[in-house]
Amino acid sequence: MDLNKVFVAGRLTADPILKTTPQGQSVATFSIATNSSWIDKSGAKKEEVEYHNIVVWGRQAENSAKFLTKGAIALVEGRMKTRSWQNQQGQTVKTTEIIADRVQFGPRAGGGGGMAAHTNHADAPAHDDFGSGPSSLEEEALPQIDIDEEDIKPEDLPF
Repeated sequence: MDLNKVFVAGRLTADPILKTTPQGQSVATFSIATNSSWIDKSGAKKEEVEYHNIVVWGRQAENSAKFLTKGAIALVEGRMKTRSWQNQQGQTVKTTEIIADRVQFGPRAGGGGGMAAHTNHADAPAHDDFGSGPSSLEEEALPQIDIDEEDIKPEDLPF
C-alpha cells in the first residue's frame, strides 16, 4: 500500500504568485515556513526552519492569491511531487513541491478575527483559526437556546 499525504501549517514567506496556463487553468505558487524547536544535550534551545513550496490549481489558486499574503497562516493538505528540468547551464535541477488538494486560511492579520468581514462574498473560502486570537464566534454574542428536556422525545430523534 502506498500513501502520499502531506499536512503543513505555517506562515507564507511571500505573497502567492498567480499565473494562467495556455489552456486557461489558474495556478498559484507560494512558500510556507514551518518552525521546529528543541533543547539540545547541553540545554541550549535550538530552532530550525523548513520551507515548503506549494502549488495550488483552479479556483483554490485564485482564492489563495486573493486572500493570502506574506506572513499569513495557512494549512495545506496535499501530496509531495518531485520534478526535474534542465537549467540554462544544462544541469539537471530537482525541486520537491506540495501539490495542494486543499488550502485553509488562518486568521487575518490585524486581529480581524478571520473572514467575518468577508462573509458577504460568495467566493469567500472556508476558514479555520489555528488558535491564535479569538475567533469570530467568540467576538459576537451567540443566541441562547433554551430547550426543555421534557419536550424531547426519543422517537423524534433522527438517529
